[in-house]
Amino acid sequence: MSAEGRGLINLIITGVGGQGNILMSRLIGDASIEEGYTVTIGETYGATQRGGSVASHVRISREKIPYSPVTPKGTAEIIVGLEPSESLRMLTMYGHPGTYVVTNTRPIHPLEVAVGEVDYPTQQTIEDCMARLSKKAWYINASEFALGLGNPLITNIVMIGALLGTGLLPVEGSQIERQLKMSFKGEKLDLNLRAFEQGYRAVNKAV
Repeated sequence: MSAEGRGLINLIITGVGGQGNILMSRLIGDASIEEGYTVTIGETYGATQRGGSVASHVRISREKIPYSPVTPKGTAEIIVGLEPSESLRMLTMYGHPGTYVVTNTRPIHPLEVAVGEVDYPTQQTIEDCMARLSKKAWYINASEFALGLGNPLITNIVMIGALLGTGLLPVEGSQIERQLKMSFKGEKLDLNLRAFEQGYRAVNKAV
């Protein structure tokens, strides 16, 4: 179904603290409002320190949203992940067989993995699980694109580009670019626009 055909879009942006998913939710929310949509945004947190789980719930509709800003479990249409295991975790909690996933492939190992208490799932395991639990998933090494541009902190902007490249949101890429121009100036603006463009193009090459 096209983005225009859905009355309410439940989008979850997930990652770990410090990856910038809250900025992502603001940019997408503001762009959606400019397109005439009603938007609510809620946040859920795991561990409070940097590196703990963070999820932004962005609910987009043409009508007033008389619901909680947090997506009910099992109702997410789209999950965008800055960290692959967090993408899978959100999919198991909030997804359904019709959910679309767009995820970064670069893992961030939690302390439990670093000290050998638990194993981190392989990329193949993550992809196999997502294939069973979602309608379609795109895998983007957004961190690599960001590093190639000289700044790993713009991984989140690469992922916004990838999300817009799927056509899942009823938002034009030009509207996101407008929001970026309102948020950044000079060299930072140029860098973020390049990151957005690379993500937008990369999703068309992703499996």
